[in-house]
Amino acid sequence: MTISHIVRGRRLFAKHGVTADNGRFAATDKPTMQVDVITSALIVAAEQAGAAIMNIYRNEATETTIKADGSPLTQADMAAHRIIAEHLQRFDWPVLSEESAELPFATRQQQHTYFLVDPLDGTKEFIHRTDEFTVNIALIENGVAVRGVVFAPALDLIYVGGQGIGAWKKADGNAWQAIQVSNRVPSASSPLRVVGSRRHGAEKLAAMLTDVPHELDNRGSALKICQVAEGSADFYPRLGPTSEWDTAAGQAIVEAAGGHLTDMHLQPLRYNQKDSLLNPNFLVLNQSYAQWISRLKLA
Repeated sequence: MTISHIVRGRRLFAKHGVTADNGRFAATDKPTMQVDVITSALIVAAEQAGAAIMNIYRNEATETTIKADGSPLTQADMAAHRIIAEHLQRFDWPVLSEESAELPFATRQQQHTYFLVDPLDGTKEFIHRTDEFTVNIALIENGVAVRGVVFAPALDLIYVGGQGIGAWKKADGNAWQAIQVSNRVPSASSPLRVVGSRRHGAEKLAAMLTDVPHELDNRGSALKICQVAEGSADFYPRLGPTSEWDTAAGQAIVEAAGGHLTDMHLQPLRYNQKDSLLNPNFLVLNQSYAQWISRLKLA
């Protein structure tokens, strides 16, 4: 069964607001997004995982261990993973998560539709208490991210997007707002608004932007992708290591907002295509990127 079968058969429409099967989303006076049962489930799973993360975040005595790859792991990562996996088990699709056991490619390549999850993206931001960590949940179909939710629980900020539903943002419990990428072309009077990683690739980024008027903001987690999606940034280049669960949800959102998430050859990222789950370096681009990307030093 594919996403299209479920969406066609069980769509929950909201002409004047968002509705969901659990009643969490109240009607508003303004037209907002249409929520199908899958998107509703992703939102609720992200919010419940976020609530568990915040319960731990408020505890100063957060316990941290180091994984085999040298990255940190907290109680919050595992608690969020368990909640998401439990909430999504009503669907027939498997959940591939950063905190689940790694499956060999021979097994994974049989999974054409699955959930791809980072239960706590930005663990270092969590540890350093910057508030810039997120819950990322995506639905992948035939290598393409077709739905995505990115929730920043400490900021009470959630982004949703995907094929057929557009891209949306809700902040501080307010109504959903449609979002779209910018069409800015950089100039001396209108610099390119670049968002970068606080912890990776600063020297490479500076070299890339030598010939482009720009202003730089550093952020953590998938919030950087979402800044491009909402139009508050124009460009996010990632010149350091990431995994597929770091980008899938954000890619669904930014593409639904009219933007692009590509490799360095401007080809869209695709998922579950190879043995490794590592991404190449990538670019998140606004609508008008074709008019300015030649000015970057991509080599």
